Amino acid sequence: MPRDTLADLSDESLLVLYANSDPDAARLLTGRLLPRVLGYATRLLGDRAEAEDVAQDAMMRLWRIAPDWRTGEAAVATWLYRVVTNLCTDRQRARMRRRSDALEDVPEPADDAASAEAGLIEADRMAALQTALDSLPDRQRQAVVLRHIEGMTNPEIAAILEIGVEAVESLTARGKRALSLALAGQRQALGYEENV
Repeated sequence: MPRDTLADLSDESLLVLYANSDPDAARLLTGRLLPRVLGYATRLLGDRAEAEDVAQDAMMRLWRIAPDWRTGEAAVATWLYRVVTNLCTDRQRARMRRRSDALEDVPEPADDAASAEAGLIEADRMAALQTALDSLPDRQRQAVVLRHIEGMTNPEIAAILEIGVEAVESLTARGKRALSLALAGQRQALGYEENV
């Protein structure tokens, strides 16, 4: 099937094509989904290398399930986010069990296009956000990241986390309040101008 025609297909259609041995469908679906689930896993785990492992594992599970995919039961992205959520939860539990002091994560180098100062400020902001996210209980962090960073709707989040929409609303509201408290008083230190 021509590549430009493939780009118009749904995730589910691409998965079915992959199951029928279409490598172009697999490449396109990977290009759509992998960056999103990698970002999500990074936010949940706070560790890019671990997140890459989780995202790769989740994609492998998607490819293995492809021949048995039951169309219409769940959206491919919803299924994949649920797998990533579960894999991240498993890793966090394993961390708690072995609880050893690890070296602090080194922020990624700043973009060459930005000034050094802007890069440092952005790195400080991202580190503060990640620290605040890390302080949230797992379910709140998952709901907040899915809603406010991944931009998903409450029903989509409910399907991923396998909870009701009202529970999602409660988790995101409590998570936002906790983040606000954790980040309170840091505006000036993080390079935001105080409004007078």
